[in-house]
Amino acid sequence: MTDKENEVWAQLRLIIDPDQQEDIVELGYVSHLKVTGSKVYYHLHLPDVNAKVKEQYQFFSEESVRELPWVEKVTTIIAASPKQSSLAPSYNGLKDVSHIVAVASCKGGVGKSTVAVNLAYSLALSGFRVGIFDADVYGPSLPTMVHIEDRQVKFEGALILPFEHAGVSLMSFGFAKDPAQEDDAAIMRGPIVSQVINQLLTGTKWGELDYLIIDMPPGTGDVQLTLTQMVPIVASVLVTTPQQLSYVDVVKGIQMFDKVKVPTVAVVQNMSFFVGDDGKTYYPFGQGALKKLEREYGFKHTVEMPILASVSEAGDTGVPLVIRHPSSAAAKNFLELANFVVSEVARLREVHTDVPAISTVPGKGVVLEYVDRDPVVLEHWELRVACQCAHCVNEMTGVRVLDPARVPKDVEVLTLRAIGNYAVGINWSDGHSSIYPYGFLKEMIR
Repeated sequence: MTDKENEVWAQLRLIIDPDQQEDIVELGYVSHLKVTGSKVYYHLHLPDVNAKVKEQYQFFSEESVRELPWVEKVTTIIAASPKQSSLAPSYNGLKDVSHIVAVASCKGGVGKSTVAVNLAYSLALSGFRVGIFDADVYGPSLPTMVHIEDRQVKFEGALILPFEHAGVSLMSFGFAKDPAQEDDAAIMRGPIVSQVINQLLTGTKWGELDYLIIDMPPGTGDVQLTLTQMVPIVASVLVTTPQQLSYVDVVKGIQMFDKVKVPTVAVVQNMSFFVGDDGKTYYPFGQGALKKLEREYGFKHTVEMPILASVSEAGDTGVPLVIRHPSSAAAKNFLELANFVVSEVARLREVHTDVPAISTVPGKGVVLEYVDRDPVVLEHWELRVACQCAHCVNEMTGVRVLDPARVPKDVEVLTLRAIGNYAVGINWSDGHSSIYPYGFLKEMIR
């Protein structure tokens, strides 16, 4: 830590939380502090308080830092405070889990559970301590996809001991059911389902894990939202198929996770293609969905999975594909996905010089403020014309179809909103909505 950073930390310790009677550094409200020359940048994680109180915290912390004679600019990012579970004290099974990653889809039948299981085992093969939790009470897949000989539920004190297979810890409602009732449908209302998930997830003694993969139920309803609020999920992986309907659903998933401040770090497109006997690659459901996600949302990590009989065969026999066929092309794809997740989770903990603070000046443009450079202004009209959405760019060819002459010269930004940690959304005065990945914005100003 540099001398300047020490000085900034000292100034921030002067700000006392009136309720806790401790300084904001001691309370863990400050993170990602970075000093570049005369510029100071940090995240301010605040408890669940109203906007006015947040403004006061920001004002007093920045004023305190500005008292240092060498400080010329202070940039504060108001970040979501770490989510605290309101669970009973005995349900502390997650306390030694470092990272929780959700694998989700917004419609069933797209291979979400296959991805979740093989992602977990790929992480384990990479040397990490891993667990997987099957959160689908109505249709648990884990007992089928990972065969467990001894299904006797055991406890250590008040906590359930997870099952184990090939070095991965496992828990599912399917394991907890009476084997005699295993094929019976689970008939429960939403609140009861949430309670069951709560008890199993937080009441399991997971121990020290690097990653806990949650196989989410399909959809974007109460159960999914409850899960994201119940535990501190750090990232999500979305699973889809090539059809347009699945693309619409995966966008809903992105938006759901964005609302609860969980960044989507990778997208998996299952059943994308197959290689025929003639050696040619065929795309029976068409192409383009992943390209649209990459262009419109700026996703760096997308994976196309082939249609292979060995994938379903491995799931049906209770041995994950990456264990049963470790040298297969599909297994290598899952290992690649695991590497994506590890790198993105690590990146989320860093200060990102490519993520700007964004504001708009009426009649002038959008202001981008980066940690490592002077503010840059993009004119409203210039940015509107550069929109990458399917209405402005042909989704198959990438050729721009928007006629710039049809965009009013006086077009203005109506609203700005951050989308995860990868893009900004803009609603324009001409009625159009755009999404600009941060990487795309940086390319525009070079």
